[in-house]
Amino acid sequence: MIVVELRKMFRRPRTWLTIGLLCLLPVIVAIFLASTRIAPTPGQGAAFLSAVLESGSLYPAAALALVLPIFLPVAVAVVAGDAVAGESGAGTLRYLLVRPVGRTRLLVAKLVSVVVFVVATVAAVAGTSYVTGVTLFGAGDPVAVVNAIPQISGPGGGGSSGGGSGGGAGASAPAASGGSASAADAGDPGAAGGAAGSAPGAPPTAGAPSQLDPTEARERAADSVASLSGDPLSPADLALRLLGAMAYITISMLGVGAIALFLSTVTASSLGATLGALAALISSQVLVTLDAAASVTPYLPTRYWLAWIDFFRDPIFLRDIRAGVLVQVAYVVILMVAAWANFTTKDVAQ
Repeated sequence: MIVVELRKMFRRPRTWLTIGLLCLLPVIVAIFLASTRIAPTPGQGAAFLSAVLESGSLYPAAALALVLPIFLPVAVAVVAGDAVAGESGAGTLRYLLVRPVGRTRLLVAKLVSVVVFVVATVAAVAGTSYVTGVTLFGAGDPVAVVNAIPQISGPGGGGSSGGGSGGGAGASAPAASGGSASAADAGDPGAAGGAAGSAPGAPPTAGAPSQLDPTEARERAADSVASLSGDPLSPADLALRLLGAMAYITISMLGVGAIALFLSTVTASSLGATLGALAALISSQVLVTLDAAASVTPYLPTRYWLAWIDFFRDPIFLRDIRAGVLVQVAYVVILMVAAWANFTTKDVAQ
């Protein structure tokens, strides 16, 4: 049954169109950045986007930040919302259940197909953006470029101190102690490497970025990027952190899929299930930024969406990552049990 559902999903042109459009957005952004060489001001735009001109190997992280706030959740909600309601609306659900296929088995197959879609989409976005970033920007000489992301605070959806809202703009939390960039450093893409590598004898100038000697910069940062705390990351370390971020984003999107899949068992309209899931996510985003809702903020599905940025700190901050995983797992378990209870007792008329 699972194989049948996967074949059905990947034979649909809309599945590949959705994945293609999600991959296309970061490519378009990269082309504009490469042609103009104008990066967003640090703190504006998606996380890491202000640093990719210095290192294309960081572009997968920037690409994930681009698609996470809106486009990826919408895609997951559409696929999951259509899982059961689409069959019911098309009149095929009744015939599907006439076969010797249990409702529990069918629901599990639908859930697995949603999981595979999320994994495939996140991997496709990360893979295409890595090729695009390295091709357009190169992978060398990234001198503490990630410190261009400023420290922000607030009741947002990620980061170890709650930095940033559920969207991608300015999404970062305060850097790790002992190596964090100050607010002044964060305001300039080149400032991150300045504290340890100013040119000898050159007095610091207020408001002017510190610069490393080009030769010294290449020796220190060749084949590496910097963590948010400024420490160099080897290509292997960066790859592992990217994989961790991809896994975390996948888990976060499974919460979206669980909401939409539950609603898909409640209604015969796939559009209604999709819109219901999106309404729940938008409400969560609004409440996350509302101080008056602080008592429920830790339990909202979008609260820890941006905690994946903590994978790029040294050491990695695990507090919000663990909290985010627990929240999403709770949503998946509770909603899938509710979906099972509803679907197995539902009178299927179509």
